[in-house]
Amino acid sequence: MSESERRTSGGVEYENVGADYMEQRQLQKGAAGWVLLAGLGVAYVISGDFAGWNFGLAEGGWGGMLVATLLMGTMYTAMIFALAELSSTIPTAGGGYGFARRAMGPWGGFMTGTAILIEYAIAPAAIATFIGGYVEILTGIGGWIVYLAFYLIFVGIHLYGVGEALKVMFAITAIAVVALVVFVVGMIPQFEVANLLDIEATNAAGASAFLPFGLVGLWAALPYGIWFFLAIEGVPLAAEETRDPATDMPKGLIAGMMALLAFAAVILVFAPGGAGSAVIQDSDNPLPLAVETAYGGSNFLSSFVNIAGLAGLIASFFSIIFAYSRQMFALSRAGYLPKVLSLTGRRRTPWVALIVPGVIGFVLSITGDGARLLNIAVFGATISYALMMLAHIVLRRREPDLERPYRTPGGVATSGVALVLAVLAVIATFIVDVRAAFIALGVYALFLAYFGLYSRHHLVAQAPEEEFATIEKAESELAGS
Repeated sequence: MSESERRTSGGVEYENVGADYMEQRQLQKGAAGWVLLAGLGVAYVISGDFAGWNFGLAEGGWGGMLVATLLMGTMYTAMIFALAELSSTIPTAGGGYGFARRAMGPWGGFMTGTAILIEYAIAPAAIATFIGGYVEILTGIGGWIVYLAFYLIFVGIHLYGVGEALKVMFAITAIAVVALVVFVVGMIPQFEVANLLDIEATNAAGASAFLPFGLVGLWAALPYGIWFFLAIEGVPLAAEETRDPATDMPKGLIAGMMALLAFAAVILVFAPGGAGSAVIQDSDNPLPLAVETAYGGSNFLSSFVNIAGLAGLIASFFSIIFAYSRQMFALSRAGYLPKVLSLTGRRRTPWVALIVPGVIGFVLSITGDGARLLNIAVFGATISYALMMLAHIVLRRREPDLERPYRTPGGVATSGVALVLAVLAVIATFIVDVRAAFIALGVYALFLAYFGLYSRHHLVAQAPEEEFATIEKAESELAGS
């Protein structure tokens, strides 16, 4: 490419591409309204209601897990209000990368986008291992053949088309929601307050019946409070495929978050309250175990929750595949990652960005270490949360007159609360699994090295997220002249 086709801005170099480049990288417009977006938000997360959160009981007891859930619920709620504003203002497939790119430049955008990509590329691999466990219990078949089958089936549905994929995802999520409701109704008669606090107190500082592992246990429970809400922040990645992002994004995000808060509250109370916190604290399948313990053996309810729990895992697996493909698509389309990763097919689906992380995820799933994989995903998530909230604060201060179809209640105070809690959550990931945190940090460093040494010299000027930033810079220079 000739020098006349390149330009330098803010420490990066842009390449001007032809119309055919963007034509080969088009998503299907108008495929989702706010109801499907809310369903997408719930689908991302719902597997965390069936398994994973209960390990927080082993770290902090019921009291520690309650406080952790309240803190992380506050963080996510504040963050969702901020993301509702950002996604209606900058409605591109880049999601968090697009927000941070506008606020903090190419480095900020890349750091945010790759943290999100780590989260979403790794999480399906972890969920695949949990799906394998469920399938093995039900059929006797487990391991890599199950992981491969689920990746092939659900990546395949996404390749067929986004509208079809979102509708299938919505139906699977509805089954999982019914299972949660049936579980809670069935456990209400078995509820006893004493069951919540049946983990024996240790001699740790500040230990009590409420906090059996003391204040350190409360801190260690924070990442497990995240599991009730992890990945709902991926809804803005569907912005370019939404009918009316200015109104549908805020509605979908907020409706999804309200549903998740309700699920977290009832599951945290009635699962341990019916069976005992000590019983389910280490279980890979806590809800069916809770039913069996409360009722003195397996029954129709435990079997139903067990089978429908698989639907919850599939819903999250299926929807996060959507998320990783859109984040990779956006970063690749703008040149931050190899440009071939953003090619779309005849049905306007990013087929390369669906397949490549799918292959990586399948290989990682063969390790069978779902808990460690999830902790790696949580590390990426918490880094991205802090950066996205910083982007909200910066944009509010730097561009107060920017057209915002939706405005965050409380403004920067709300995103500031989310920022502080996100930083605390990042620190907590090192307490729970320091090896997972350093693995994620190492992968993150490799991404940043790639950007610093190569891709920052090959960005695409015509990518939507880059055009947003270019227009803003031009307007600022015009106003200052």
